[in-house]
Amino acid sequence: MTDQPRSKIVSELFIGIMSGTSLDGIDVVLADFSAAPRLLASHSIPMPQDLAAQLLALNAPGFDDLRLAQEASVAVTRLYAEATQQLLDQSALTTKEIQAIGCHGQTVRHRPQDGYTVQLQQPALLAELTDICVAADFRSRDIAAGGQGAPLVPAFHQCVLGDAQEHRAVLNLGGIANVTQLKPGAPVIGFDTGPANLLMDAWCQQHRAQRFDAHGAWARSGQADEALLARCLSHPFFAATPPKSCGREEFSLAWLTTQLGGKEAAADVQATLAELTALSAASAIKAWYGAPERLLLCGGGARNDFLRERLAQHLPGVIVERSDALGVPGDWLEAFAFAWLAYRLWHRLPGNLPEVTGAAGLRLLGAIYPA
Repeated sequence: MTDQPRSKIVSELFIGIMSGTSLDGIDVVLADFSAAPRLLASHSIPMPQDLAAQLLALNAPGFDDLRLAQEASVAVTRLYAEATQQLLDQSALTTKEIQAIGCHGQTVRHRPQDGYTVQLQQPALLAELTDICVAADFRSRDIAAGGQGAPLVPAFHQCVLGDAQEHRAVLNLGGIANVTQLKPGAPVIGFDTGPANLLMDAWCQQHRAQRFDAHGAWARSGQADEALLARCLSHPFFAATPPKSCGREEFSLAWLTTQLGGKEAAADVQATLAELTALSAASAIKAWYGAPERLLLCGGGARNDFLRERLAQHLPGVIVERSDALGVPGDWLEAFAFAWLAYRLWHRLPGNLPEVTGAAGLRLLGAIYPA
């Protein structure tokens, strides 16, 4: 993935937009790719709770869901446009100075085994509202080529966090956890390891009326239930070999309910979910990568101190720290990656890694919606 565009253009400014499976907010960044990738500005707006609930409901079949999905895609796109305009105002830039927006969209179904993935958004509407070209639908071409369509960020991890001397791994702790191996002299490997914030957040919202467990304090107050942990780890996804990806279809609050015995204390379940995330990720890293010298954490879960401690416990001798320690802000890494994918598409450069997704080969990812 070291190809460079054959010709330079005046501006290499791109915007990246990401709203993940955690459904907590919309992240938008401004990036410069005229030389080494640089994050110039970032902004976030919260996801309205009613829209988050509607998007969550669309993860499962329901009455009139085609209409509801289209209405939700319009609503989330208007939020993307709002966040973009706020970022431009903050940066004192005009729309004409931006080459394109890379927008991931909101995933509500991910079924690569059935040949499709669904990210709700309206790219034409986003181009109309912002007067900026939009690059979108990044996952479909990889799936068409026989891949998982996810994760797509390992190629960007290689670009900004790879090192010629040190064996590193990058663990993105969003709604779902995905890991990337960056080992000198070896191919980049990456895959989803299982649930991260989505189960912990859902359980916290149900029992504490809080959107997330700040710093893992509630989980720390409980005790992991070994029997419940064993039942959760018996899910066939954990034993599957890469390439693999997952979503709420596999790991939902409804699935968790089927694993409960009924007498667990709520705090103990939260501690068990943190342990499920840490143990499944650490086990996958050791099984498929060997022990890296350094594990770099990004995504919202990187702020969970208890989760970070559990990862370090399961990976003795490995430096476990946030990617911020190397100058790459973990809170914005995924949005940054989709700005980069827009840049790649703009210059007709491939955006996937077949070793990661299982696709038949390198592919241009996404479609352009002109302003």
